[in-house]
Amino acid sequence: MTKYTIEALELKANEIRVDIIRMLEEAGSGHSAGPLGLADIFTALYFDILKHNPAKPNWDQRDILLLSNGHCVPVRYAAMAHAGYFERKELMTLRKFGSRLQGHPERIRLPGLETTSGPLGCGLSQAAGMALALRMNKEQFRWVYVVMSDGEQDEGNIWEAAMLASKYKLNNIIAITDRNNIQIDGPTEVVMPLDDLRAKWEAFGWHVIEIDGNNIEAIIDACAMGRAIVEKPIMIIAHTVPGKGVDFMEYDFHWHGAPPNHEEAIKALHELRTLQGRIRSEHE
Repeated sequence: MTKYTIEALELKANEIRVDIIRMLEEAGSGHSAGPLGLADIFTALYFDILKHNPAKPNWDQRDILLLSNGHCVPVRYAAMAHAGYFERKELMTLRKFGSRLQGHPERIRLPGLETTSGPLGCGLSQAAGMALALRMNKEQFRWVYVVMSDGEQDEGNIWEAAMLASKYKLNNIIAITDRNNIQIDGPTEVVMPLDDLRAKWEAFGWHVIEIDGNNIEAIIDACAMGRAIVEKPIMIIAHTVPGKGVDFMEYDFHWHGAPPNHEEAIKALHELRTLQGRIRSEHE
């Protein structure tokens, strides 16, 4: 796999954000804040961390990546297109009738997706089952990565899976919580307070790493550290900015489940192109 510089990865994440805005405007529906906030994480995964082969999506030595909060799938589609799973022009079919790119990922439609998601809270249970199966098959050098939202941790089945993964010491799971502090009805700490999330996961027997989820170097380092942990599943709490890169969307929960209209998309794309110039100047 080609190794990219941090500058190249940051620029790639910005290109992915541009595609997310374009996709959502064209679709006229979908989620903006979460996908924009997750662009750095998915860039790090697809362009540095994961062992995968876009030409052979079902390669039997690949790492497994699950997206538990499936409504954030525009960021995954955009990252997959940039990685070579399909042509970028297909991104403009998001949520259209007959498209492979539905509003939630559908495994049977698009090679490279491992699961179909919809109901929140299921991803960690799926990850635990897959990780246990890899353990039973003695596949020691494959990892299960699962991206989760903070809001879905209101769901009880998350904590059932957390107990199972701890019981079986599934250190081949690396979970990443998108700690952006918003959900569709408001701030997470108003809807259902999560309080000290790190302490919760540690109490359930997980090794916890806490990072800036919009710092690509920190994401890569945290996953490398996670792969070195023995006898515990790994939780990376990644603090992200919802709507990252678009000033009028950042931190505003109203953009959790809303797409930009044409005028808003023009403004957002202008901000992202300005950001691209700043990234280049910071690395000179």
